[in-house]
Amino acid sequence: MPGLLEGKSALVLGVANKWSLAYAVAEAYRREGARLVLTYQGERQRETVETIGAELGAARVLACDVSSDAELAALRTALEPDGRLDAVMHSIAFANREDLTRPFIETSRAGYLLAQDVSAYSLVAVSRTVAPLMSAGGSIATLSYLGAVRVVPNYNVMGVAKAALEAVVRYLASELGPQGVRVNAVSAGPVKTASARAIGGFSSILDRVAERAPLRRNTDPAEVADAAVFLASDLSRGVTGNVLYVDSGFSIMAL
Repeated sequence: MPGLLEGKSALVLGVANKWSLAYAVAEAYRREGARLVLTYQGERQRETVETIGAELGAARVLACDVSSDAELAALRTALEPDGRLDAVMHSIAFANREDLTRPFIETSRAGYLLAQDVSAYSLVAVSRTVAPLMSAGGSIATLSYLGAVRVVPNYNVMGVAKAALEAVVRYLASELGPQGVRVNAVSAGPVKTASARAIGGFSSILDRVAERAPLRRNTDPAEVADAAVFLASDLSRGVTGNVLYVDSGFSIMAL
């Protein structure tokens, strides 16, 4: 039985290790038959991502620092010989640790701009890079979190960046829709990843979600990955500009 992404080419940006949500997405894309391309940022990540790429059967592993216009241009040049690109997962976010540990009002100007650049503007830059390669239309997706719309303790500047990211999704969906490119976000519940450890009190957040979410449990990375497969597949051909919550229902709860 053919997979949901059979015959499609998919690019995943942001695979850092096997515990990242990007890894789960890449694994699911490959499971469903996609031709997979991964990117890494900097030489420190190269060996790890190349090893992951080999394990997943990725067709290519390419360098890309999304804060560098030159590297984004190089990525597009590298992808052009492959022909059509059908799906992109943007799983990239960053904020200075100190801006996640001190009160939000004390966020530095430089820290604020950095979080916005890497976590939100990068989706604009990546979309501008890949959209011309989506000759038959396609799907661009990103990962968000509830902190974009509600105050989450210690999420601080990253919550504001995610709010911007979700607005970026809507504006890109509007502009790219006429060429058949859909843009959506998956808002995942809290998951134990390396980046999540930077958020103070993260364990208590996990406990609270498991206690209060309608499904009475935390989010499984595989659930997020399957939602990403849906958005990358033709099953979601009428879905764009949306934020899809995969969080055991926690986002609907008031108290």
